[in-house]
Amino acid sequence: MKQPKQKRAGTVVPIMDAEAIRGALQRIAYEIVERNPQLTRVVLAGIPSRGVEIAQRVAAFIYEIEKVNVETGVIDVAMHRDDVGTRSELPIVRESKLPLPLEERTVIVVDDVLYTGRTVRAAMDAINSFGRAARIQLAVLIDRGHRELPIRPDYIGKNLPTSGSEKVRVQLEQTDREPDEVRLEKQ
Repeated sequence: MKQPKQKRAGTVVPIMDAEAIRGALQRIAYEIVERNPQLTRVVLAGIPSRGVEIAQRVAAFIYEIEKVNVETGVIDVAMHRDDVGTRSELPIVRESKLPLPLEERTVIVVDDVLYTGRTVRAAMDAINSFGRAARIQLAVLIDRGHRELPIRPDYIGKNLPTSGSEKVRVQLEQTDREPDEVRLEKQ
């Protein structure tokens, strides 16, 4: 009798531990300080949920470096996504909170993983609904490539080339109740 095919379990490869994540976010903070001389006009807008935590951590590092409190905010992209009408489930909508007005300010969109660029495009649409920022920049912990839109990050914690079948998982203690870690899951 023919045996049924069993699904092969994937491989999990650790990419970054808590210390590596901390170092990457600290480096991003230094780069933001170098490229933005008027830090009081900078807003770090995190995309829920891990982008919000990353934005808060980067703001804390900026404070350690320059003793300037950079404002943080939340920019929800759920209703600005280009696939909202084609999804089988309705997206979870969270409240966006940005310090206003945005005019004459640099808004830095912060997220954990940059993949196709569609989430970032949705974030820019959401930001525009609050006003016209002087500049919008992008900071990501992981850039895994595979862009479908012409989106490029200004600040990158780690470049991680992947295949389309692989998944990048970011785990943060504050959002996931597990130790900080980035891992690559191969199918």
